[in-house]
Amino acid sequence: MTMKPLLAHFGSLRTALVLMGLLGAAVLTSPTLPWLAPVVGAMALNLGAALFVHARLRRQLPLLVAHLALLALVVLAAAGRLAALDGRFELTEGVPFDGRLIDGQAGPWHRDRLHRLAFRHEGFEIDYAPGRQRGPTRNTVTWTGGDGRPQSAVIGDHRPLLLEGYRIYTSPNKGFAPVLRWTPAQGEMLLGAVHLPSYPMHELRQSNEWHLPDGRALWVMLETDETLIDPKAPGAFRLPRTHRLVVRLGDERIELVPGAEVALAGGRLHYEGLSTWMGYRITGDPTLPWLLAASLLAALSLAWHYVLKFRAPRPLPVFAKEALDG
Repeated sequence: MTMKPLLAHFGSLRTALVLMGLLGAAVLTSPTLPWLAPVVGAMALNLGAALFVHARLRRQLPLLVAHLALLALVVLAAAGRLAALDGRFELTEGVPFDGRLIDGQAGPWHRDRLHRLAFRHEGFEIDYAPGRQRGPTRNTVTWTGGDGRPQSAVIGDHRPLLLEGYRIYTSPNKGFAPVLRWTPAQGEMLLGAVHLPSYPMHELRQSNEWHLPDGRALWVMLETDETLIDPKAPGAFRLPRTHRLVVRLGDERIELVPGAEVALAGGRLHYEGLSTWMGYRITGDPTLPWLLAASLLAALSLAWHYVLKFRAPRPLPVFAKEALDG
Protein backbone atom coordinates (compact mmCIF):
# COMPACT_ATOMS: atom_id res chain seq x y z
CA MET A 1 0.00 0.00 0.00
CA THR A 2 1.43 3.38 -1.03
CA MET A 3 1.58 6.39 1.28
CA LYS A 4 -1.47 8.28 -0.01
CA PRO A 5 -3.94 5.35 0.20
CA LEU A 6 -2.58 4.62 3.66
CA LEU A 7 -3.18 8.22 4.73
CA ALA A 8 -6.64 8.14 3.13
CA HIS A 9 -7.47 5.02 5.13
CA PHE A 10 -6.17 6.48 8.39
CA GLY A 11 -7.88 9.82 7.77
CA SER A 12 -11.25 8.28 6.94
CA LEU A 13 -14.48 8.81 8.82
CA ARG A 14 -14.49 5.13 9.79
CA THR A 15 -11.16 5.53 11.59
CA ALA A 16 -12.43 8.70 13.29
CA LEU A 17 -15.48 6.84 14.62
CA VAL A 18 -13.30 4.03 15.98
CA LEU A 19 -11.04 6.56 17.72
CA MET A 20 -14.07 8.32 19.21
CA GLY A 21 -15.21 5.00 20.65
CA LEU A 22 -11.75 4.40 22.13
CA LEU A 23 -11.76 7.89 23.62
CA GLY A 24 -15.14 7.30 25.25
CA ALA A 25 -13.93 3.98 26.70
CA ALA A 26 -10.75 5.62 28.02
CA VAL A 27 -12.67 8.47 29.67
CA LEU A 28 -15.17 6.11 31.33
CA THR A 29 -12.72 3.45 32.50
CA SER A 30 -9.49 5.27 33.33
CA PRO A 31 -9.37 9.04 32.69
CA THR A 32 -5.62 9.33 33.19
CA LEU A 33 -2.84 10.63 30.97
CA PRO A 34 -1.34 7.24 29.87
CA TRP A 35 -4.72 6.21 28.41
CA LEU A 36 -5.97 9.50 27.00
CA ALA A 37 -2.81 10.90 25.43
CA PRO A 38 -2.36 8.17 22.75
CA VAL A 39 -6.04 8.30 21.76
CA VAL A 40 -6.14 12.10 21.55
CA GLY A 41 -2.86 12.06 19.61
CA ALA A 42 -4.26 9.51 17.17
CA MET A 43 -7.37 11.67 16.66
CA ALA A 44 -5.17 14.68 15.89
CA LEU A 45 -3.24 12.60 13.34
CA ASN A 46 -6.55 11.38 11.90
CA LEU A 47 -7.65 14.96 11.27
CA GLY A 48 -4.23 15.87 9.87
CA ALA A 49 -4.37 12.95 7.45
CA ALA A 50 -7.91 13.89 6.39
CA LEU A 51 -6.81 17.48 5.69
CA PHE A 52 -3.82 16.25 3.66
CA VAL A 53 -5.79 13.75 1.57
CA HIS A 54 -9.02 15.69 1.02
CA ALA A 55 -8.20 18.99 -0.67
CA ARG A 56 -11.86 19.98 -0.34
CA LEU A 57 -11.44 20.35 3.42
CA ARG A 58 -8.52 22.74 2.92
CA ARG A 59 -10.26 24.81 0.25
CA GLN A 60 -13.54 25.31 2.12
CA LEU A 61 -12.89 27.48 5.16
CA PRO A 62 -16.14 26.63 7.03
CA LEU A 63 -15.41 22.89 6.81
CA LEU A 64 -11.82 23.45 7.92
CA VAL A 65 -12.91 25.53 10.92
CA ALA A 66 -15.58 22.96 11.85
CA HIS A 67 -13.06 20.11 11.82
CA LEU A 68 -10.55 22.10 13.86
CA ALA A 69 -13.29 22.95 16.36
CA LEU A 70 -14.19 19.25 16.63
CA LEU A 71 -10.55 18.43 17.28
CA ALA A 72 -10.48 21.14 19.95
CA LEU A 73 -13.54 19.52 21.55
CA VAL A 74 -11.75 16.18 21.75
CA VAL A 75 -8.59 17.69 23.20
CA LEU A 76 -10.53 19.82 25.70
CA ALA A 77 -12.65 16.86 26.80
CA ALA A 78 -9.52 14.84 27.49
CA ALA A 79 -7.81 17.74 29.25
CA GLY A 80 -10.96 18.34 31.28
CA ARG A 81 -10.95 14.79 32.62
CA LEU A 82 -7.29 15.14 33.57
CA ALA A 83 -7.92 18.42 35.42
CA ALA A 84 -11.39 17.70 36.83
CA LEU A 85 -12.61 16.88 40.31
CA ASP A 86 -15.78 14.98 41.23
CA GLY A 87 -16.53 14.37 44.89
CA ARG A 88 -19.01 14.54 47.72
CA PHE A 89 -19.09 15.70 51.33
CA GLU A 90 -21.52 16.37 54.17
CA LEU A 91 -21.98 19.42 56.39
CA THR A 92 -23.76 19.89 59.70
CA GLU A 93 -25.94 22.99 59.85
CA GLY A 94 -23.88 25.98 60.95
CA VAL A 95 -20.53 24.29 60.32
CA PRO A 96 -18.15 25.61 57.60
CA PHE A 97 -16.64 23.33 54.97
CA ASP A 98 -13.08 22.34 55.94
CA GLY A 99 -11.90 21.15 52.53
CA ARG A 100 -12.24 17.42 53.26
CA LEU A 101 -14.25 15.06 51.04
CA ILE A 102 -15.93 11.79 51.96
CA ASP A 103 -14.81 10.46 48.60
CA GLY A 104 -13.75 11.93 45.29
CA GLN A 105 -11.90 11.41 42.06
CA ALA A 106 -9.40 14.00 40.87
CA GLY A 107 -7.42 14.00 37.66
CA PRO A 108 -3.61 14.22 37.78
CA TRP A 109 -3.72 17.83 36.56
CA HIS A 110 -6.26 18.99 39.13
CA ARG A 111 -5.15 22.03 41.13
CA ASP A 112 -6.62 21.53 44.60
CA ARG A 113 -8.35 24.68 45.92
CA LEU A 114 -10.77 22.99 48.31
CA HIS A 115 -9.13 24.56 51.37
CA ARG A 116 -10.29 27.98 50.09
CA LEU A 117 -14.01 27.04 50.08
CA ALA A 118 -14.95 28.35 53.54
CA PHE A 119 -18.73 28.39 53.12
CA ARG A 120 -21.32 27.35 55.71
CA HIS A 121 -24.50 25.30 55.53
CA GLU A 122 -27.18 27.47 57.14
CA GLY A 123 -30.17 25.16 56.84
CA PHE A 124 -32.48 23.82 54.16
CA GLU A 125 -36.15 23.47 53.24
CA ILE A 126 -37.70 20.59 51.28
CA ASP A 127 -41.40 20.15 50.52
CA TYR A 128 -42.96 16.74 49.92
CA ALA A 129 -46.03 15.87 47.87
CA PRO A 130 -48.27 12.93 48.85
CA GLY A 131 -46.39 9.68 48.48
CA ARG A 132 -43.27 11.40 49.82
CA GLN A 133 -42.42 12.81 46.40
CA ARG A 134 -39.52 15.13 47.12
CA GLY A 135 -39.66 18.68 45.82
CA PRO A 136 -36.72 21.00 45.11
CA THR A 137 -34.11 21.50 47.83
CA ARG A 138 -33.62 25.09 49.01
CA ASN A 139 -30.35 25.19 50.90
CA THR A 140 -29.04 28.51 52.22
CA VAL A 141 -25.25 28.87 52.28
CA THR A 142 -23.07 31.80 53.37
CA TRP A 143 -19.46 32.75 52.75
CA THR A 144 -17.15 35.75 52.69
CA GLY A 145 -16.47 37.26 49.28
CA GLY A 146 -13.13 38.36 47.94
CA ASP A 147 -13.92 41.93 49.01
CA GLY A 148 -14.45 40.80 52.61
CA ARG A 149 -18.23 41.23 52.50
CA PRO A 150 -20.59 38.44 53.66
CA GLN A 151 -22.36 36.65 50.82
CA SER A 152 -25.30 34.25 50.75
CA ALA A 153 -27.12 32.13 48.20
CA VAL A 154 -29.82 29.48 47.97
CA ILE A 155 -28.65 26.39 46.11
CA GLY A 156 -30.19 23.04 45.22
CA ASP A 157 -29.78 19.81 43.29
CA HIS A 158 -29.71 21.76 40.00
CA ARG A 159 -28.74 25.24 41.22
CA PRO A 160 -25.03 25.27 42.12
CA LEU A 161 -22.88 27.48 44.27
CA LEU A 162 -19.97 28.72 42.12
CA LEU A 163 -16.78 29.24 44.13
CA GLU A 164 -13.10 29.11 43.13
CA GLY A 165 -13.97 27.37 39.85
CA TYR A 166 -16.02 24.65 41.58
CA ARG A 167 -19.73 23.91 41.22
CA ILE A 168 -21.35 22.74 44.48
CA TYR A 169 -24.81 21.14 44.43
CA THR A 170 -26.99 19.63 47.13
CA SER A 171 -27.70 15.92 46.90
CA PRO A 172 -30.77 13.85 47.86
CA ASN A 173 -28.89 12.75 51.00
CA LYS A 174 -29.78 14.70 54.13
CA GLY A 175 -30.86 13.92 57.65
CA PHE A 176 -30.65 14.52 61.37
CA ALA A 177 -27.48 15.22 63.33
CA PRO A 178 -27.40 14.94 67.15
CA VAL A 179 -24.73 17.30 68.51
CA LEU A 180 -22.73 15.80 71.41
CA ARG A 181 -20.04 17.08 73.76
CA TRP A 182 -17.67 14.64 75.42
CA THR A 183 -15.61 15.81 78.42
CA PRO A 184 -13.09 13.12 79.36
CA ALA A 185 -11.69 12.66 82.86
CA GLN A 186 -8.34 13.60 81.35
CA GLY A 187 -7.70 15.26 78.04
CA GLU A 188 -9.43 17.76 75.76
CA MET A 189 -13.15 18.14 75.26
CA LEU A 190 -14.66 16.80 72.00
CA LEU A 191 -17.63 18.50 70.34
CA GLY A 192 -19.16 16.91 67.25
CA ALA A 193 -22.25 15.82 65.39
CA VAL A 194 -23.37 12.32 64.48
CA HIS A 195 -24.80 12.18 60.96
CA LEU A 196 -27.62 9.68 61.09
CA PRO A 197 -28.62 7.83 57.90
CA SER A 198 -30.45 9.84 55.24
CA TYR A 199 -34.07 10.67 56.09
CA PRO A 200 -36.73 9.66 55.12
CA MET A 201 -35.01 7.03 52.94
CA HIS A 202 -33.73 5.23 56.07
CA GLU A 203 -36.52 6.24 58.42
CA LEU A 204 -36.37 2.96 60.37
CA ARG A 205 -32.57 2.95 60.74
CA GLN A 206 -31.78 6.22 62.51
CA SER A 207 -28.64 5.11 64.34
CA ASN A 208 -24.90 5.50 63.93
CA GLU A 209 -21.61 5.47 65.86
CA TRP A 210 -19.53 8.33 67.25
CA HIS A 211 -15.91 7.58 68.01
CA LEU A 212 -14.44 8.97 71.23
CA PRO A 213 -10.79 10.14 71.45
CA ASP A 214 -9.80 6.91 73.24
CA GLY A 215 -11.05 4.83 70.29
CA ARG A 216 -14.30 3.61 71.83
CA ALA A 217 -17.47 3.73 69.72
CA LEU A 218 -20.51 5.47 71.18
CA TRP A 219 -23.70 4.11 69.58
CA VAL A 220 -26.57 6.60 69.27
CA MET A 221 -30.13 6.21 67.99
CA LEU A 222 -32.84 8.82 67.47
CA GLU A 223 -36.32 7.93 68.71
CA THR A 224 -39.52 9.92 68.25
CA ASP A 225 -43.21 9.11 68.34
CA GLU A 226 -44.04 11.63 65.60
CA THR A 227 -44.72 10.97 61.93
CA LEU A 228 -42.45 13.65 60.51
CA ILE A 229 -43.45 13.24 56.83
CA ASP A 230 -46.90 11.76 56.33
CA PRO A 231 -46.83 9.61 53.16
CA LYS A 232 -50.52 10.34 52.54
CA ALA A 233 -50.40 14.14 52.71
CA PRO A 234 -48.23 17.07 51.67
CA GLY A 235 -45.44 17.78 54.12
CA ALA A 236 -41.99 19.22 54.65
CA PHE A 237 -38.70 18.12 56.16
CA ARG A 238 -38.56 19.23 59.81
CA LEU A 239 -37.06 18.40 63.15
CA PRO A 240 -39.23 16.42 65.58
CA ARG A 241 -40.92 18.52 68.27
CA THR A 242 -40.09 15.91 70.91
CA HIS A 243 -37.52 13.15 70.77
CA ARG A 244 -34.99 11.21 72.79
CA LEU A 245 -31.52 9.97 72.04
CA VAL A 246 -30.66 6.40 72.99
CA VAL A 247 -26.95 6.06 73.80
CA ARG A 248 -24.94 2.90 74.38
CA LEU A 249 -21.31 2.69 75.47
CA GLY A 250 -20.21 -0.82 76.28
CA ASP A 251 -22.82 -2.30 78.62
CA GLU A 252 -24.27 1.09 79.55
CA ARG A 253 -27.54 2.20 77.93
CA ILE A 254 -29.19 5.54 78.62
CA GLU A 255 -31.76 7.88 77.07
CA LEU A 256 -31.10 11.61 76.73
CA VAL A 257 -33.20 14.65 75.92
CA PRO A 258 -31.65 17.89 74.60
CA GLY A 259 -29.57 19.58 77.33
CA ALA A 260 -29.15 16.42 79.40
CA GLU A 261 -25.76 15.25 80.66
CA VAL A 262 -24.67 11.88 81.99
CA ALA A 263 -21.53 10.41 83.53
CA LEU A 264 -20.12 7.45 81.60
CA ALA A 265 -16.97 5.39 81.96
CA GLY A 266 -14.06 7.74 81.32
CA GLY A 267 -15.95 11.05 81.15
CA ARG A 268 -19.19 12.96 80.82
CA LEU A 269 -21.51 13.14 77.80
CA HIS A 270 -23.68 16.20 77.16
CA TYR A 271 -26.43 16.18 74.53
CA GLU A 272 -26.44 19.66 73.01
CA GLY A 273 -29.47 19.10 70.76
CA LEU A 274 -30.64 17.91 67.37
CA SER A 275 -29.48 19.58 64.16
CA THR A 276 -29.48 18.60 60.46
CA TRP A 277 -26.89 17.66 57.90
CA MET A 278 -26.85 18.04 54.12
CA GLY A 279 -24.94 16.04 51.52
CA TYR A 280 -23.20 17.88 48.67
CA ARG A 281 -21.77 17.08 45.27
CA ILE A 282 -18.78 19.08 44.05
CA THR A 283 -17.38 19.22 40.53
CA GLY A 284 -14.59 21.23 38.99
CA ASP A 285 -13.60 21.36 35.32
CA PRO A 286 -11.66 24.41 34.05
CA THR A 287 -12.29 23.49 30.41
CA LEU A 288 -16.09 23.92 30.50
CA PRO A 289 -16.14 27.50 29.09
CA TRP A 290 -13.73 26.47 26.33
CA LEU A 291 -15.82 23.39 25.55
CA LEU A 292 -18.86 25.62 25.13
CA ALA A 293 -16.92 27.98 22.85
CA ALA A 294 -15.59 25.11 20.71
CA SER A 295 -19.07 23.58 20.45
CA LEU A 296 -20.58 26.88 19.31
CA LEU A 297 -17.76 27.39 16.81
CA ALA A 298 -18.28 23.90 15.34
CA ALA A 299 -22.05 24.42 15.06
CA LEU A 300 -21.71 27.89 13.49
CA SER A 301 -19.06 26.69 11.03
CA LEU A 302 -21.26 23.82 9.87
CA ALA A 303 -24.20 26.20 9.52
CA TRP A 304 -21.99 28.55 7.51
CA HIS A 305 -20.91 25.66 5.27
CA TYR A 306 -24.51 24.60 4.51
CA VAL A 307 -25.65 28.18 3.90
CA LEU A 308 -22.90 28.60 1.29
CA LYS A 309 -23.69 25.21 -0.19
CA PHE A 310 -27.40 25.92 -0.72
CA ARG A 311 -26.80 29.46 -1.93
CA ALA A 312 -24.32 28.33 -4.60
CA PRO A 313 -25.80 28.27 -8.17
CA ARG A 314 -26.70 24.79 -9.31
CA PRO A 315 -26.01 23.54 -12.87
CA LEU A 316 -29.07 23.31 -15.10
CA PRO A 317 -30.41 19.86 -16.04
CA VAL A 318 -29.58 18.61 -19.56
CA PHE A 319 -33.15 19.05 -20.89
CA ALA A 320 -33.15 22.67 -19.67
CA LYS A 321 -29.86 23.38 -21.44
CA GLU A 322 -31.26 21.90 -24.67
CA ALA A 323 -34.38 24.05 -24.39
CA LEU A 324 -32.32 27.20 -23.94
CA ASP A 325 -30.06 26.29 -26.85
CA GLY A 326 -33.07 25.63 -29.08
